[in-house]
Amino acid sequence: MAYRFKQGDKTVQKGVRRIARRELEKAVADIDDSSMGVSETVHQLRKRCKKLRGLVRLVRPGFSGYAEENAAFREAARTLSDVRDAKVTTRTYDALMKAFTGEVDRTAMAPVRAALTARLKDARDDHALGARLDLFRQNMIAAQQRARDWTIDDKGFEALGSGLAKTFRRAREAMEEARGDPTPQKMHEWRKRVKYHWYHARLLQPAFCETMAAHRKAAKRLECLLGDHHDLAVFVETLETYEISDGERRGTVLALAARRQRAIEADAFPLGARLFAESADELVTRWGRWWNIWRDEARMAGAS
Repeated sequence: MAYRFKQGDKTVQKGVRRIARRELEKAVADIDDSSMGVSETVHQLRKRCKKLRGLVRLVRPGFSGYAEENAAFREAARTLSDVRDAKVTTRTYDALMKAFTGEVDRTAMAPVRAALTARLKDARDDHALGARLDLFRQNMIAAQQRARDWTIDDKGFEALGSGLAKTFRRAREAMEEARGDPTPQKMHEWRKRVKYHWYHARLLQPAFCETMAAHRKAAKRLECLLGDHHDLAVFVETLETYEISDGERRGTVLALAARRQRAIEADAFPLGARLFAESADELVTRWGRWWNIWRDEARMAGAS
């Protein structure tokens, strides 16, 4: 079942519980999936936590357990962040070299790649990682039990509109902040808000699939651009903090990273301006009408 509401959900509360249980069950299954490597497992688990946080943010005004559940999923993801960051640095290095093919001698830069690979191996081989995954599993199983009893102040789209508006408004505001001062911190803050809005678009897309699919794809494209920008920031911090390789090679790679970030910004801001062209109230009003029509269709089908 996809990460979205469906017409068979009798209420918003039932839909939220169903979606949460599925993500939590999949998180446990990810840990048990021997076909995935450590990095892929960690990536999937962190993604599950972000999807769960996106879900509870959508209904936060009417969900009394929001603060506790949001914090629980945030902390669960943080326990695995070092493995994620180590993998990001090697992946970002490779993408950077590909982006500047012909401008840099990859052979000469090989010591940088070797040092990053060694750091990733250390993160994967951490003797405490197994214990952290066991604790993560226990936390997801406990959350499964809690999700069965989540109570949403359920009044149709009213249960969703306020959370949708708040996330959209914050993403719009974060964009303006970043436009005026595109520091890594402000760009990352914008990225986080865009990601939650993308999750909300995914959850609500069935209300008007044909039209909302384009919006969802644009949000995903923007989130990916901003994600690459953040990965470069993590990459830069890693090279500087751990003094990866000698100063000359490190300086060359850092200069390429800065150039790539500027290119990403040139793509991201025009896309963001289009995605957030309307106000939060306008978007919520429009999506709310689509939702109500979609829900009426379900009720009429059930009555026939």
